[in-house]
Amino acid sequence: MIYGARTHSAARQLRLVNEMEYRMKLTRIVLIGLLFISATASANYSRDQSMTVAHLNGIDVAYTSVGDINAPSVLMIMGLTGSHRVWREDFINGLAAAGYRIILFDNRDTGESARLNALGEPALWWQWLKNTAGFKVDGPYSLNDMAADSIAVLDALDIEKAHIVGASMGGMIAQIIAAEYPQRTASLVSIMSSTGTRHLPRSERRGENGREGMTEAELHDLGFHLEAVPRQLTAIYASGDRSEQVRTIAVPTLVLHGEDDTVLPVAHGLHTHELIPGSTYISYPGMGHRLPPELVSTFVSEMTNHFSAAAEAVTEVNPQELSDEIQLP
Repeated sequence: MIYGARTHSAARQLRLVNEMEYRMKLTRIVLIGLLFISATASANYSRDQSMTVAHLNGIDVAYTSVGDINAPSVLMIMGLTGSHRVWREDFINGLAAAGYRIILFDNRDTGESARLNALGEPALWWQWLKNTAGFKVDGPYSLNDMAADSIAVLDALDIEKAHIVGASMGGMIAQIIAAEYPQRTASLVSIMSSTGTRHLPRSERRGENGREGMTEAELHDLGFHLEAVPRQLTAIYASGDRSEQVRTIAVPTLVLHGEDDTVLPVAHGLHTHELIPGSTYISYPGMGHRLPPELVSTFVSEMTNHFSAAAEAVTEVNPQELSDEIQLP
């Protein structure tokens, strides 16, 4: 009887332990779900959300942020003529929901930031001719000035260091930040961008971005400001070949490029990767000079993995370390 009673007690205790473990597992599942819902709610980014406009680096710059203000920061820099509204909402919300604070802003001459008409409008054909012939190009402002705008946004938000992400011209600016402001750069992501090296293939502009035939008003609604072309494109020409500067980048770097890009052919992305010690290169078959919706989740995954790896790194990137090259099937 005593033995049987003890057996019964042990069995009962085992059931209680199993029940407690089940409840604890269930509680963890619920908590994870609540955290995910909370993160998703905090990542409720809309292209039309209000912006803060402040006088930074001598001009008015519009900026906003998405996600938990205490989370690691990611600064997003858009390309030629594009305001922050060009970034896909699902892309920004995906990054924020993954546990990051996303900083968005409008480059000078776009969106709600200052129009620098007083600086004049360069004759683009003449700037193109000088650039093609290898002569020095001078413009109203440079990509270095735009990089300083980006740093000023971080200063305004009291952000000491951020992951720097740039697309196309924004990638060029991001490269400059990584090279010239390494103490402010947690990592670099260069998307469909270039080093400006002269031997690289020139743009074919066959129109693979799906915006052919759109009116200026329609492009404006998407966040593009074509009036910025003369000054911003001249800034790219004026920056010239940045290869030697790119070689100095020592922060963890991820280079993403579309294999069907005709604006900046894939050789531009590969060259960026080859110049940056320890960088990771990923090319995407079928992708042109834009982020297609079917690759949004892939980009979020690759980038957040990169951010995490950069945060976990205990030593700086070894300049002698061989680069990894990844080709997606």
